[in-house]
Amino acid sequence: MRPICGSLLMILGVSFLLTGCRPFDYYDDPLGQPVAPEMEPPREKAMVSLPAYRIEPPDVVTIELLKIVPKPPYYLQTLDVIYIRVLGTLYDQPVDNYYVISAEGTVDLGPGYGALRVEGLTVDQAREAIRTHLMKVLRAPEVSVSLAQMSAMQPINGQYQVGPDGCVNLRFYGSVHLAGKTLMEAKFALEEHLSHYLNSPMVSIDVVAYNSKNYYVITQGAGNGDSVRKMPITGNETVLDAIAQIGGMSQLSSQEIWIARPAVGDYTCEQRLPVDWVAISSGASTATNYQLMPNDRVFIVQDNFTTTSNWINRVMSPFERAAGVLSFGASTARNIRNMDQDYGYGGYGGY
Repeated sequence: MRPICGSLLMILGVSFLLTGCRPFDYYDDPLGQPVAPEMEPPREKAMVSLPAYRIEPPDVVTIELLKIVPKPPYYLQTLDVIYIRVLGTLYDQPVDNYYVISAEGTVDLGPGYGALRVEGLTVDQAREAIRTHLMKVLRAPEVSVSLAQMSAMQPINGQYQVGPDGCVNLRFYGSVHLAGKTLMEAKFALEEHLSHYLNSPMVSIDVVAYNSKNYYVITQGAGNGDSVRKMPITGNETVLDAIAQIGGMSQLSSQEIWIARPAVGDYTCEQRLPVDWVAISSGASTATNYQLMPNDRVFIVQDNFTTTSNWINRVMSPFERAAGVLSFGASTARNIRNMDQDYGYGGYGGY
């Protein structure tokens, strides 16, 4: 009778260990009670558009200057390109072309007119200087001059990473704070900043690397440490997409999943959205295949059997190592004793 009772107690003890430890959840489940329709979380078949994207570090933006005209007065520099058109020229030597200001600061109008210096002059001053120069050859030239390309202006077009201070460095034109702004707000901020250097600048800006908005997939490691993976969010990811990004469910995971959603805006508490993985994967149900939002945590609970097995292995491992050391020591002592006996009776001691 006693052996039977002892076996039953052993079976009950092992069953209790295999059930694993489960923490108490002191928080109410928000989905367990009816919620307002506007608070219903978006799902695979009922997605919503994310709010206007706000630039944050370390996003990468591309900035293109559509209109680049310096603030007057602009003084011509070497390698600038100016367009000169003159009426009343010689029949075989017209002046109607683009001219590059040479390294000496001059423009060459042709063999019949020669070259003159325009570096350091404004466009109006250059027009008057050219007219005066041509009057040596022509009777009443009519001259028009316009600035076609500026070599001295620093380029702006390119990609910029938003720094930790929330600013982008435009090199010669200084830094502009863009963090927390939408694309339209960032456009206005750039144009206002560049207006100190340029005349009525027009800027185009777009985000090429969305590095600041992410969601996280946290997989419990069955007692061996949790795995956390950071994924960029584009606005269309669901729970199924998140599981696909990590290569599927691991051998350490159970089928218990939920989304931990931080409080946003006027909401005073966070949400916890249970996920029915079996229904999503094998049943093709979209009810709990929620659309993921920035900063969501997709939490995958560990398998209790694997957790208990790992716990038993950790507990038993020191004893197994100690038993191995004792066994090795006993075996070594036994071998030494056998060697002494062999040397004593059949070894050198026998001579």
